[in-house]
Amino acid sequence: MKLKINNVRISLLHEQSLEQAVCKKAGISREMLGGMQILRKAVDARKKQDVCLNYHVLADIEANGRQAKRLLADRDISKYEQKAAPELVLGTLPLSAPPVVIGAGPAGLLAALQLAEHGYQPLLLERGKPVAERVQDVQRFWSSGEFNPVSNVQFGEGGAGTFSDGKLTTRVNDPQMADILRLFVEAGAPENILYEHKPHVGTDKLRAMVTGLSRRIVELGGSVRYNARVSDLLIKNNTVQGVVLDNGEQIAAGAVVLACGHSARDTYAMLAGRGVGIVSKPFAIGVRIEHPQELIDRAQYGSFAGNHLLGAADYALVYHTPDKSRTAYSFCMCPGGQVVAAASESGGVVVNGMSMFKRDSGIANSALVVNVSSEDFGDGPLAGVEFQRQYERLAFAAGGSSYYAPAQNLDSFFKRSTPSLEGMLTGSYRPGLTACSLDKVLPAYVTETLRQGIASFGRKLAGYADGGALLTGVETRTSAPVRIERDRQSYVSVTHDLLYPCGEGAGYAGGIMSAALDGYHVARAIMERFKPIK
Repeated sequence: MKLKINNVRISLLHEQSLEQAVCKKAGISREMLGGMQILRKAVDARKKQDVCLNYHVLADIEANGRQAKRLLADRDISKYEQKAAPELVLGTLPLSAPPVVIGAGPAGLLAALQLAEHGYQPLLLERGKPVAERVQDVQRFWSSGEFNPVSNVQFGEGGAGTFSDGKLTTRVNDPQMADILRLFVEAGAPENILYEHKPHVGTDKLRAMVTGLSRRIVELGGSVRYNARVSDLLIKNNTVQGVVLDNGEQIAAGAVVLACGHSARDTYAMLAGRGVGIVSKPFAIGVRIEHPQELIDRAQYGSFAGNHLLGAADYALVYHTPDKSRTAYSFCMCPGGQVVAAASESGGVVVNGMSMFKRDSGIANSALVVNVSSEDFGDGPLAGVEFQRQYERLAFAAGGSSYYAPAQNLDSFFKRSTPSLEGMLTGSYRPGLTACSLDKVLPAYVTETLRQGIASFGRKLAGYADGGALLTGVETRTSAPVRIERDRQSYVSVTHDLLYPCGEGAGYAGGIMSAALDGYHVARAIMERFKPIK
């Protein structure tokens, strides 16, 4: 009998094997337990004196009728029923040409992979370089300040998520998540992402996974081209018929999936100029904060900090101002990681965070950001873009116009005193830091809300608001500052047929997993409309 058993708890006070814990939970002998699969693994640290691992498992148990009845009487035990995948009914309309997918981030990769798997022979166009070459360009930038506007943390195979913690969590409750995670594992991601409550692959594993996804697209009959920036669309009667590359080459397309990423500002400008439906949307800006990882571990796990079964601790923190007009919150927290230079334009400083799979740098960093909207940056579809650019350029100048980032310790930030970099740790941002008041590079309502928020966070996590933490600015790329409008059912642009806005850059996702899910569903919408090419 195959059973799903929830809430199998293993206390770190009394470590035991998972098999032992399952048998104890179910009240069975070891001989009755057959095969077992972990469905979910999470850390329960609500009681600092008794931190536990909590598992949901799928187990084969040999049980007679009476034993089965007893087992199923437990509210945490149920019969396992595998749900059938939704049937895909392919469309009947012919495609005038293979579909073109713009952008090889998570959304574009998944859209192209689905199309290739079902015989649509997609062409995936990526403005930047393949991962291996891109990594070299990024490392050169971090070490010397030599910036490459077409190959950087934002642009290139894998998208912005390639240089991140590689989190695969999402608030979207979608039954296709499990299938996509399995695709990631087949492409090179570690198997534990299939069951970890907060799965991550780290930037090092993510690079291999991205390469595996691109390779699979080609194996299935698709094509991938790098250094191929789309500069325009071919449009006739408000229907997109193809794309134009910046070298003048025109490519016909039966459909165009626009998965351009949240930093493709030139693409946004082109779309606005061509009359494509695009509007500004709220986002958030702020800084990166760094602490010693052991401080966060102790705050979250107490005396169990450093236990080999726990790994580096993370956090998620939110603060609302008394009048509810502003919210400060942590974003893209990177345990055991580093702060990275993430500019996509010359003359601007942008910070982000990333971690390796092992999360073993000893430094915890997270974005601390504050919400902004059209009330702050004005009307117009590209007003948010200009708002981002304004503060990135201020940060560039404040850092010394050399891609050094402005930074200060928390004590000087709180006291508004002479900025200092002295504190608990040496900042991890490269090529370097310049001591600077962050009030000079961010709006006053952002820095004031951050001060209030950090003070609040210090009451939740011991040591968080100690003065030696380091703040580095500016974090402006939390999400796309625009939304490219599309129909909710068909996923097609509201203004131009055969154009399918997709992923985080189009304003419909907020991370690797949600972007991949959006790419998956956009591809299915195309396939339900058109028949395969072969």
